[in-house]
Amino acid sequence: MGNAPRNRKYADRKMSGRESVWIVLKTAIVALIASTVVSHAADCPRPDKGGTARVLAVDPTAYPRVGIQSFPQTLPLEDHEVVLTFDDGPNPATTSKILDALKAECMQATFFLIGQNASAHPALVKRIATEGHSIGHHTFAHPNLGHIDTASAIAQIDRGISADELALNGKATTVPATPFFRFPYFESTPVLLDMLQSRRIAVFGADFWASDWNKMTPAQELALVTGRLKAAGRGIVLFHDTKAQTAAMMPDFLRYLRENHYRVVHVVATAPGRTVQRAP
Repeated sequence: MGNAPRNRKYADRKMSGRESVWIVLKTAIVALIASTVVSHAADCPRPDKGGTARVLAVDPTAYPRVGIQSFPQTLPLEDHEVVLTFDDGPNPATTSKILDALKAECMQATFFLIGQNASAHPALVKRIATEGHSIGHHTFAHPNLGHIDTASAIAQIDRGISADELALNGKATTVPATPFFRFPYFESTPVLLDMLQSRRIAVFGADFWASDWNKMTPAQELALVTGRLKAAGRGIVLFHDTKAQTAAMMPDFLRYLRENHYRVVHVVATAPGRTVQRAP
């Protein structure tokens, strides 16, 4: 109140000349928000769903490496925005349950597939894509690429991409439809990072994770990851869709996001030179 205009009558009179313009602008903004909400609600049959708040289309040339646990840069997320990512699948027993949980909340995620698992379960790869999720790549057999020679590491990357693409699109190619890659164990090398950047493939680390490679109960995992989310406030979170405890915990975690007003951001790739955001 101490910064209020001393001459309130003068201040009100001076603003009145802009009032009609502001009313028109405010009406347009409200109409745009309303149309977005209606469109989004129509996409999801559950009125109490969490939903996907927005889609972030990422240009790998602008964001070649993201995730502050490994790199200095991460995605341009706002407070309470979360990108859901899953590694090591697909695995029928657990990936299917996670997909069911995501579908129930109308949320989209990114799955970084192991090529040999994609080859073994092509129908599940297609289900991931059909339900609107992004498919990234995680090598063919999950070796530690920092512990093998460069030629073998590149072969693992290319073989994994080819297997994923064959399962998804019926054509083996080392040019990924979605140019997102995550290193097993987050073990990269400068040579491999430069190679992927030259091929316009974005490398995803994570901003925090559920540590679900450790044995714990679903309740313990939920407490751990929600505590880390609360501390971080936003970010790329890593799970493993091959873990039974994560599959069992996922409905509760997604409900936690909804009830605590976190917003899920779905990442997709865009053409080089453009990084855009659009409503789902």
